Amino acid sequence: MKKEFSKHWKSSKQPRKQRKYRAKAPLHIKRKFVGINLSKELRKKYGKRNMVVKKGDVVKVMRGKFKGKQGKITEVKLKISKVAIEGIQVKKMDGSKVNVRLQPSNLQIIELNLEDGKRMKKERKTTEKKEDKIKVEDKKIEKEKMQTPKKIDSKKLNKEKKK
Repeated sequence: MKKEFSKHWKSSKQPRKQRKYRAKAPLHIKRKFVGINLSKELRKKYGKRNMVVKKGDVVKVMRGKFKGKQGKITEVKLKISKVAIEGIQVKKMDGSKVNVRLQPSNLQIIELNLEDGKRMKKERKTTEKKEDKIKVEDKKIEKEKMQTPKKIDSKKLNKEKKK
């Protein structure tokens, strides 16, 4: 892998090259690294498994010290691929409280922030496309069932003729 970022780079087993890829990536690619999986209800509703997180989404912590806690996202740091959640703080030695930045892979989206119109349109398009595909496949199956004649067993026919 070269010194600059290359989007043509495929993969490597070497962790140093993987870390370098993530560190040198431009922001429009780093944005994809802050994707979080959706809860089961949202998966059914939108037909997607994961989504890029936005400020205002309600998430649940699935791993670590704060496992089980829920809160609204207050900030998303693309450069370091971390997320800060409202109400999840640590007390410092001087008594002040500081927000804890968590890795997006340890979170799950429970509620989406739908204030952004573009975000909702994208979700509608993907769900509509998937629903259309399912409907088309169902129609194809129905047509095949109608067209395929039932197989007639020749032995049964012979027995019926003899009687």
